[in-house]
Amino acid sequence: MKKKRVLINLRLEEIKLWVSEGFSVLRTTIALGVPRSLYYYHQKANTEEEGVGSRGRPPIGYSFTVLDSRISDEQIKEYLMEAIEGEEGIYGYRKLNHFLRKEYQLIINPKKTYRLCKELEILLPQRGKPSPHQKNWAKQHEITGPNQLWQIDIKYGSLENTGYFYFLASAIDVFDRSIVGYYRGPDCKAPSITMMLTQALMDRGVEIPEGKDEYSLIIRSDNGPQFLSKNFGEFCRVSKIFHERIPPKSPDLNAYIESFHSGLEKECYRRFNIQSYDEAYYRIDEYINFYNERRYHGSLGYLSPKQYLEAYQNQELLREETVRL
Repeated sequence: MKKKRVLINLRLEEIKLWVSEGFSVLRTTIALGVPRSLYYYHQKANTEEEGVGSRGRPPIGYSFTVLDSRISDEQIKEYLMEAIEGEEGIYGYRKLNHFLRKEYQLIINPKKTYRLCKELEILLPQRGKPSPHQKNWAKQHEITGPNQLWQIDIKYGSLENTGYFYFLASAIDVFDRSIVGYYRGPDCKAPSITMMLTQALMDRGVEIPEGKDEYSLIIRSDNGPQFLSKNFGEFCRVSKIFHERIPPKSPDLNAYIESFHSGLEKECYRRFNIQSYDEAYYRIDEYINFYNERRYHGSLGYLSPKQYLEAYQNQELLREETVRL
């Protein structure tokens, strides 16, 4: 009996290891012949021993579409934030649930939509709270050099045959197309993004002006919850960044970062069957290094972003370049 208990404990530890690498609990417990309920009971017991008061299994982090594609909760939250900035801003959570089912073909129930709205603090009673940070919609600019306007967005990928996602937040300089900074991880919260941008500002030598009405640069984003957070707004205030947002359903106004993420999807995510977080981070690092250092860009005269920036700094460009957007 004691020998059997030791064997089960060893298998439970092995399941825990495989799950931490991104494999699904269901497949791993079946493969090792351990009831899934026993695994969750073991996890709960460990949690209680450590003094953590959470109960039950954590909510699943995605929903399916009618075409059987997984959509992460982070993406669904972005759909909701985009919706309430537009015509759907008058809807309560039940009508927002119908909106998600109709517009994005999601299989999602009102209870989950309610939970996501509550987490975002956009239930109708909460939605009337004024933001402490000014809302600036994107407008046309003439960009004549680097570090004048960056675009930022979030992309997610999924680990092969699991319900786990990895996230990438990246910022691009619209003048030289360099990825000036990026964060990748199993989630994507505002503090991680602001830390990434702080490092990017230092790496690119962006100085904070002393004048009261001066800005260090413009950052353009969509209406994702990370970019509407108090944390992000405070970061922009302290760093004297002019934060502007694109209107709902207008991704073309964030075209440069959208184009980068589209290329990343085709040239990286689809090329590899990514099965663990470590592999995902390795592939992302490898691709961004290739993109910045060596990838040809037709719009940059078949130079890489690094080569184009160096040519600009050395005054080697044949004509004055202006980006209008």
